[in-house]
Amino acid sequence: MNKTILMTGVFFGVTAVLFGAFGAHGLEKLIDTNAITSYKTGTQYQMLHALLLLFLGILPKIEEKHKRQIFYTLLTGMLLFCFSIYILSIDTILGFNAKSIVLATPIGGIFLILGWFLLGYRIFKHFN
Repeated sequence: MNKTILMTGVFFGVTAVLFGAFGAHGLEKLIDTNAITSYKTGTQYQMLHALLLLFLGILPKIEEKHKRQIFYTLLTGMLLFCFSIYILSIDTILGFNAKSIVLATPIGGIFLILGWFLLGYRIFKHFN
């Protein structure tokens, strides 16, 4: 499981850099400033949580079943939160109204928060 978590963290780190570069250099003339700001928020959260996955993958004291639970919670949050922001930011380029997925963003945020709480709880339980 650790290898899966680590490789997922690496994948999301690499794609956060790629998406960030694309947002900074490829989208600036295609979408408005507010959309660029939202897009940037998605890349920042993606990178932050990619790093968190790397941290989770190297934590030796958390049981595998708990790592798996934290991993899937964070992964779900990242996919819903970050990728809904990307889609909502570029919906004018995509040629459709992506407002139907607007609830994915806060639901993803809840999963990210839950992932942090689960990690904190496991750290607290182990080191207490």
